[in-house]
Order: sequence, then C-alpha cells, then structure tokens
Amino acid sequence: MSHFSPFASSAAKLLVEHNHSVSVAESSTGGLISASLLSVPGASRYFVGGTVIYTIKSRLAFLDLDRERTKKLKPLTEEMALEFARAARAKLETTWGIAELGVAGPGGTPYSDGAGISVIGISGPVNASVTVRTGSDDREENMNVFAERALQLLEQTLSAI
Repeated sequence: MSHFSPFASSAAKLLVEHNHSVSVAESSTGGLISASLLSVPGASRYFVGGTVIYTIKSRLAFLDLDRERTKKLKPLTEEMALEFARAARAKLETTWGIAELGVAGPGGTPYSDGAGISVIGISGPVNASVTVRTGSDDREENMNVFAERALQLLEQTLSAI
C-alpha cells in the first residue's frame, strides 16, 4: 500500500475521542489493516495489537476461538468474521476487535467462490460486518481493497455510536 487510508485517520480520531481501544486479527490483508492504524501519529493511544492469522495453526495460537461454535459456522461468512473479531477483542481486552478473512488470489480455496472475496467483522459495543467481492484475482489489489474496506467499516461503525 503506497499510501495509508484516510479511513484509518478518521477511525483513529474517533477511537481517541471515545477513549476506546482496538485489536486486529487479519488474514488475507497480511497486516495492512494494522499498518494503516499504526501509521497515524498517536497510535499507542488506541492500538493494542494485532496478528496475521493466515493459517489454522496461527489462529489456534493467537486467538481463543470457541471451537464448538466455529465448527458450526460456514467458512468465509460474516458470522465467522464476527466470531474472529470477538476473539481478537477478548484476547487483548479491547473495546473493539476487527477481523478480516479472505482470498486475495490468484487461486481460490476449496470452500470459496475463488479469489477476490473477503469477510470483515467488527465486534464491540455494536457489531458490524460486510462481505467484499472484487471480481479480481489480482492479489495485491485485493489485499489493498480488503484493508481499505475494513478501515471504512471501522470508521463507519465508530461514527454511528
């Protein structure tokens, strides 16, 4: 990402105004959500931590997921993203948790429609989620679009409280 998101700046301002904190669990964005939030001066006032949960092994190591609950959820759904966001929030005891799960490409997965899909969940005083479909298999482009959309959803959710 050659530039960081204006949504990160807006979200950061709102987090500071509310004296709220955020934690991030991201998959196909590979740290871009965290990097954007950290690019805003004063990030230590709201950013507690984040992790790239790219594999099942890392998800089990870094998040305390409710395994019985996640077994019942379909992969790459907003419900699954919300469960990961809840786990990220609980793990670092933050006001907000944001999670992103997706397929950046160029290949797909056995359980998805192929590249260019991301599900994003936000857990906190209110919950929000969105599914992003780019129709593209351009890995870098998808990673940037997914991160931007996650930050936009965070900013919109914070603006609504």
